[in-house]
Amino acid sequence: MSVPTEYLLGLAAILFGIGIAGFLTRRNLIVVLMSIELMLNAANLSLVAGARMHSTQRLLDGAGPDLQGPVLAIFVIAVAAVEAAVGLALIIALYRRKQTVSLESVSELRD
Repeated sequence: MSVPTEYLLGLAAILFGIGIAGFLTRRNLIVVLMSIELMLNAANLSLVAGARMHSTQRLLDGAGPDLQGPVLAIFVIAVAAVEAAVGLALIIALYRRKQTVSLESVSELRD
């Protein structure tokens, strides 16, 4: 049983909306980074869903499967891993300096 592509794209849109809401409303750096990761995962889901839809059409036409979407999703996952590592390093440095992970303290880094 296969999930329709429209459902996957709808789920990706909902996840992206939750990520944007978390990014715009929260003041905790960890929650902001998690919201960015959620938006990246929503983009991955839409890439893979689109590639699956395109591959189905290509297979019906007699061509091979289209791997551009999944390959691009792997690159996005790699970028997300690097972003998480750098972001967590910045959060640790901020916590050591200010003893908080609030976004308000980021603007006051000049001591």
